[in-house]
Amino acid sequence: MLDVAERAGVSKASVSRFIGEDRDLLSDEIARRIEQAIAELGYRPNQMARGLKRGRTRLIGMLVADIRNPYSIAVMHGVETACRRHGYSLVVCNTDRDDEQERQHLALLRAYNIEGLIVNTLGHHRDELLELHQEMPLVLVDRKVDRLDSDLVGLDNPAAVDMALDHLEQRGYRDLLLVTEPVDGTSSRIERVERFNASIEQRPALRGAVVETSDRFAARIETFLAGPDYGPKALFCANGVAALATTQALRELGCNLFDDVGLLALDDLDWYPLVGSGISALAQPTTEIGASAFDCLLKRLRGDSGPARTLDFPARLIERGSTRGPQR
Repeated sequence: MLDVAERAGVSKASVSRFIGEDRDLLSDEIARRIEQAIAELGYRPNQMARGLKRGRTRLIGMLVADIRNPYSIAVMHGVETACRRHGYSLVVCNTDRDDEQERQHLALLRAYNIEGLIVNTLGHHRDELLELHQEMPLVLVDRKVDRLDSDLVGLDNPAAVDMALDHLEQRGYRDLLLVTEPVDGTSSRIERVERFNASIEQRPALRGAVVETSDRFAARIETFLAGPDYGPKALFCANGVAALATTQALRELGCNLFDDVGLLALDDLDWYPLVGSGISALAQPTTEIGASAFDCLLKRLRGDSGPARTLDFPARLIERGSTRGPQR
């Protein structure tokens, strides 16, 4: 600032006003000279230093459990777009489903003096999150954290599972297998599994079981397909990662997609229409979920101190060839 002031022949206070929020207090001539001096010197304001001085960094943190998950990427895009629209920047940290990485990233985000935090992780470091929530607004996406009284934005999981079972039953499938990633305490996965089991019990025409994508997964799919003939079989994948693992397993087993078995996936990914006659899906409004998460955070930043709220968005059924019904 001193270099700019000397080059422009003005006071340091004038330079401070020019690069701050009081530029209107300067005459046009002084503003022109300062602007020219900045250009000649190649001056760039240090946004972090300015934020620290004012107590505002305009930085929002986002903690993601697995950045390779298409759902996470889509939600993150919705958050980033909303941030940009309101003049904020997004700092994203990927924990890679590693507890120690999550701990380190939480410390890093705090060091960056973020103004608020959006969390989509396993939430194993509850105490650190509770402590952070005392310092700043915090919004959860898709996954709950015990005792963390924070806004939560995600899918209406029970309604989505019911929609899936309604569709498969109407299409004539009777023997269903829910495929999920290892539950690992993740609230959204628990909700989907619990709703699936509860809903199957209320539907006498259906039989259902649950399998996780783990070791010997293809063998477990083979066992299901070769099991007693209760009726036409279908697989319901609880997210995009499970859908990919299931499709690969069916290929390995030489299944005739989708004549031998029906397939319905939660999440709608770009490659679904490219497999066989297309994979039917329950699409999540990921962009809207991300934007709403930031909107909740922005309200808190602006002083909203009301009770924590939960925003559950509905899924949208997209029918393709994988659930056209049993082939006779």
